[in-house]
Amino acid sequence: MIWLTWAALVVAALAILAAALAAYGARRWSAGTRGLLARLEAARVEPLPARYDAARELKGLPAPVQRYFRTVLTDGQAMLAAATVEHRGSFNVGEATEQWKPFTSRQRVVMRRPGFVWNGKVAMLPGLNVLVHDAYVAGEGVLHPAMLGLFTLTDLRGTDAIARDELMRFLAEAAWYPTALLPSQGVHWEAVDERSAQASLADGDVSLTMLFSFEADGTLRSVRADARGRTVAGKTVMTPWEGRWSDVQTHDGMRLPMKGEVAWLTPQGRKPYWRGAIASLSFEYAR
Repeated sequence: MIWLTWAALVVAALAILAAALAAYGARRWSAGTRGLLARLEAARVEPLPARYDAARELKGLPAPVQRYFRTVLTDGQAMLAAATVEHRGSFNVGEATEQWKPFTSRQRVVMRRPGFVWNGKVAMLPGLNVLVHDAYVAGEGVLHPAMLGLFTLTDLRGTDAIARDELMRFLAEAAWYPTALLPSQGVHWEAVDERSAQASLADGDVSLTMLFSFEADGTLRSVRADARGRTVAGKTVMTPWEGRWSDVQTHDGMRLPMKGEVAWLTPQGRKPYWRGAIASLSFEYAR
């Protein structure tokens, strides 16, 4: 029976070590999150104008874009300055096969200068979490997942490619903060057909164009990019990318999607990798 006692002691010691590592990793990760958030807020400026003027903003826009803004916004409402979003959902961590893992996250977004910090936690196994920073801060893109917040899995930052990929995410997710899509906020729209239009956004040296598609009722259906960096076997492969939005509800007087799915559009077919729902959403408005 002595060996059972020793085995129990070893298991207990390993459990204590794992808990200590997790706690230490969480503290270090929180410090990194605070640093990103401080940089995000330091680059923030107030959006102008302070209120949405439909007559001025919609003049000359493609018909589906005008219909979208008339559907989701109210003339004269205050412009969104910042948002705090909490998500719950699942993340597909498998490359060849689907391996969906639950995640929770908290995201801070500022509209001008466009930026966000997404702080996510993906539960790989009980007690074993991957912490993720996905961010666009003052023109710099960041993608940094780390096991327990300590052991880096990849760390992409500081390149033109990752900056473009992260600004792309900001533009696609503006479905949750739609005043950021207005012409006065730097978005240029071009007609495609009666249900879609191209949106272009530039921030410093970073610029991109994405295809926005709309439902018959005027709400946003999907956002698509011709190419976004996808990691495959440790290498970056440029792949078409799409976000789809659903479950539109009225929130703070705006019509916003509460659920979303993001996918790679591969030669083998559509490969979803993120499915989430908004758990909470709060706004700050232009003064």
